[in-house]
Amino acid sequence: MARWFTTSSQDFSADFSAFLKEPRGDAADTASAVRAIIDDVRETGGQAVASYTQKFDRFEIDAISLKNDSMSLERLAKDCPEDVRRAVDFAHDRIEAYHAAQNPPDHSFEDGHGMTLGWRWTPLSSVGVYVPGGRANYPSSVLMNMVPAKVAGVERIVMVAPTPDGVMSPAVAYAALKAGVQEFYPIGGAQAVAALAYGAGDLAPVDKIVGPGNAYVAEAKRQVFGTVGIDTIAGPSEVCIIADGSVEASWIAADLLSQAEHDPSAQSILISLDEGYAKEVEAEVKSQLAVLGTEETARQSWNKHGAIIIASSMSEACDISNRIAPEHLELAVAEPKTHLTKVKHAGAVFLGAWAPEALGDYVTGSNHVLPTSGAARFSSGLGLFDFMKRMSVQSATPGGFRHLAEAAMALAEAEHLPAHKRSVSIRFEKGTDV
Repeated sequence: MARWFTTSSQDFSADFSAFLKEPRGDAADTASAVRAIIDDVRETGGQAVASYTQKFDRFEIDAISLKNDSMSLERLAKDCPEDVRRAVDFAHDRIEAYHAAQNPPDHSFEDGHGMTLGWRWTPLSSVGVYVPGGRANYPSSVLMNMVPAKVAGVERIVMVAPTPDGVMSPAVAYAALKAGVQEFYPIGGAQAVAALAYGAGDLAPVDKIVGPGNAYVAEAKRQVFGTVGIDTIAGPSEVCIIADGSVEASWIAADLLSQAEHDPSAQSILISLDEGYAKEVEAEVKSQLAVLGTEETARQSWNKHGAIIIASSMSEACDISNRIAPEHLELAVAEPKTHLTKVKHAGAVFLGAWAPEALGDYVTGSNHVLPTSGAARFSSGLGLFDFMKRMSVQSATPGGFRHLAEAAMALAEAEHLPAHKRSVSIRFEKGTDV
């Protein structure tokens, strides 16, 4: 079962630090293998992509079009059950509304010295969305990555997804069409990331790549960053729940398992203010595991990476959570809003008994693409800003120029950049109207 920690223990800090540093996921060195694939795609383009698709997914595609006539989103979407269609439509509209509310205004102001300063927001021109296959089959992830791009005004949205043995979920196909995909290629792995970054066959390069994937996809995104933008290097999913005993223990157990069932490397952590209550939750986890359809995966995750921490106060519990900087944080306490200001680092926060993290995975509208492995200390979840750029804008009157010129020339001289200084001083030469 999960490991127990008590903050009153003399060794808590060291023991818990060691726990957090334990590796999760595939620790194998993928860098060299991924580099070889990327180099191959850069050199031979579509032929390399087609070869790797045949090798890894056992699916034949044309080396130019990177497609197979048997793989059609429109045909697949027809087999999507009606109740799933309604759920996708419902989620789509909520995600669209949430991200539309993030739309930033352009802005400008005058500084009182003849300068006008400001900024403009513009959308990216093209985005590639990686949709995982194999273990993963998530129409919700399609929506979370594509809808913000569409709301931002991205002109070209490209989806790639591995289709092992020529199989793809009708729900994923329907979600992609609903979200407004313009191009689809049934390719995956590092070769798909390389094709999006450098182009291959008929697939032209994109400006940014978003979406989750396995260790090879994550490493490929790391290696192509700089040529293209990326969203994040995603790790295994995680949840931290701070509970004061006011929420049913069975509910908390279900929330812990909702993350554990994602992957054997996922992590679920309970921070409780009451040891007796924590034991109730642990017993509920054991009971629910026994009847869970994803028992094997969830049990591995809970046994290897799960933790139960007994804290002395809400302040201490929040401090521990900030130390974890979890992807998801549930404040399953009686007055969650009163403690929200204590939370500094989390990808997304869920307040109270009626806001389980699973709602955020699908239908609250907030994005479920979130920083993992402590990255919430310095990054945010996917949002509209990830598909836009801010451009600085400035203009000067002659008076504004004069106000700035002396300092600019002094700094240029200090940095030994004479052309910079000349660019300013030349405007003072005889005959100029300044």
